[in-house]
Amino acid sequence: MIHNRTAKTINTWYGDISTTLFEQFAQVELLILDVDGVFSDGRIYLGNQGEELKAFHTRDGFGLKAWTDAGYPAAVITGRESSIVERRMKHLGVTHIFQGVKNKVERYEQLLENLNLNDSQVAYVGDDVPDLQLINRAKLGIAVHDAHPSVQLAAQYITRCHGGFGAVREICDLLLLSRGELPSAEGVSL
Repeated sequence: MIHNRTAKTINTWYGDISTTLFEQFAQVELLILDVDGVFSDGRIYLGNQGEELKAFHTRDGFGLKAWTDAGYPAAVITGRESSIVERRMKHLGVTHIFQGVKNKVERYEQLLENLNLNDSQVAYVGDDVPDLQLINRAKLGIAVHDAHPSVQLAAQYITRCHGGFGAVREICDLLLLSRGELPSAEGVSL
């Protein structure tokens, strides 16, 4: 839950956060995430028949589903293509799924234009160098705990959880906590 330790920090499940940063979480209207290294641990499993497997954590699914069920949009922008990602994201309520993207900035700009939003209303979550431009561009740039050091240096927030192991849940919890909208587990399907 949330506890005020001082006028300058908010104590959350994930540790103390400055009130300024907590207010930035409350201003987010669109959550955009990379996939590999954020939703997954970044490893890609390839089978002998050419099949590709990815592991997704149910905690991350619960968090993202809570965000989308609260009526907020979410998007994924990823350089790779996978039918697994398409299925998983649709199940979690992600309405904007962009795969095989070579120019993430261009796709980001198109998305914001279509939704009539601007940088100040966006949180972007990434883990590696291809995410740097959007980490720097979004009002709230977030790096997962095990992100590349250059991404961590650019981010306003670094998760306590690793990519693929609860980082997305942490972000969604903080987004909803900052609004006083964190739901119970009732009725959530992962």
